[in-house]
Amino acid sequence: MEDMHAPDDTVLVACAQLSLAVGDVEGNRAAADRAIEAAAAAGVKVLVLPELANTGYVFRDAAHAAELAEPADGPTVTAWAEAAARHDMVLVAGFCERDETGTTRNSAVLVDPTGVRAVYRKAHLFGAIEKAAFVPGDERPPVVDTAVGRIGVMVCYDVEFPEWVRDVALRGAQLLCAPVNWPLFPRPEGERAAEVIRVQADAAVNRMFVAACDRTGTENGVEWTGGSVITDPDGFPLAGPATETGESLLVAACALGQARDKRIGDHNDVFADRRPDLYDL
Repeated sequence: MEDMHAPDDTVLVACAQLSLAVGDVEGNRAAADRAIEAAAAAGVKVLVLPELANTGYVFRDAAHAAELAEPADGPTVTAWAEAAARHDMVLVAGFCERDETGTTRNSAVLVDPTGVRAVYRKAHLFGAIEKAAFVPGDERPPVVDTAVGRIGVMVCYDVEFPEWVRDVALRGAQLLCAPVNWPLFPRPEGERAAEVIRVQADAAVNRMFVAACDRTGTENGVEWTGGSVITDPDGFPLAGPATETGESLLVAACALGQARDKRIGDHNDVFADRRPDLYDL
């Protein structure tokens, strides 16, 4: 599809790092609503919410996740779509989905003022909780042409697979939006979370913007990294990484047209220099 956006198009992109509680769908929805309103007041046009923003993450078992799951036309996504229309905003958010066959999925939705534009089901499931509760998706991540630019969508662990990220980049994504829930892992003092570093690398090697929205707090004994970050096509943070504690709204001005330029200096281009004949990946 032809890209109609000028190279200097700049849009305010935000990540709403929230404190969520497993099973408290109404409370989680209220937290998301507050973040949406705050983002709209700040002039944000693309907002990313965390993974599983409607239900929380640390389920008792698969039956608990299935009990909390909602269809893509359920109350949570419907409310998000209404908010997107009200505020002329693109919203990308993770949710626990009950699909049309009754299967429980770890999904993300992209909504804009016209309604639901894409539902993506996480292809790469992480850890015992996810592998017990969800069936992985088997479709490529979407790249959606919106009023502000071309946006790719995936969920958390997906961004750690270079082939998956390269796929959306090759299909013209200028901004990759990733709802995430990053458990807090030990790291050397003074070091950034490895998950944040990988997002920076995803941005740099594909020369596109990436917005990864984490959560904060503790849920059933699990602490979260709270590493929400928005990176530019050089891989440098424009906002964040956030801290482990406290809710926050990270906002960055992203000139999305820059992501069409894959050159590094006068002699290199990260797409033109590829040698796919040498690696069948």
